[in-house]
Amino acid sequence: MTDAERLAIEHACARLIALYANYNDEGRWEDVAALYSDDGIMARPSAPDDHIVGRDAILASFTARPARASRHLCTNIVIDVVSPVEATGQSAVALFMPDKAPKLGWYHDRFVERDGRWLFAQRLGSLSF
Repeated sequence: MTDAERLAIEHACARLIALYANYNDEGRWEDVAALYSDDGIMARPSAPDDHIVGRDAILASFTARPARASRHLCTNIVIDVVSPVEATGQSAVALFMPDKAPKLGWYHDRFVERDGRWLFAQRLGSLSF
């Protein structure tokens, strides 16, 4: 794998992290779910042991939540390319909501390339404080 190929994968995966935060804050649940592979796994930072499996179940979990105003900030993004079709990543997340204390946590991600698109295969969150 060339340096340019590795950088392109890192960029594609970091972009997924940013899109996830933006779509989440905009309430674009179908777009959030579309960032996952069909068999993707998600665990919210506020419920790290509750693994939601499959794109359809992930979409259902988002649409079942009441509407809310939020802003997610993702930083300290590090992507490690495992192969031309797999990568892992870690990022820090800060969640801000009106009239609530900020929440800080982490995401640990596994990415896969499917049909020319990079997707979340697994996105596991946890809270730091």
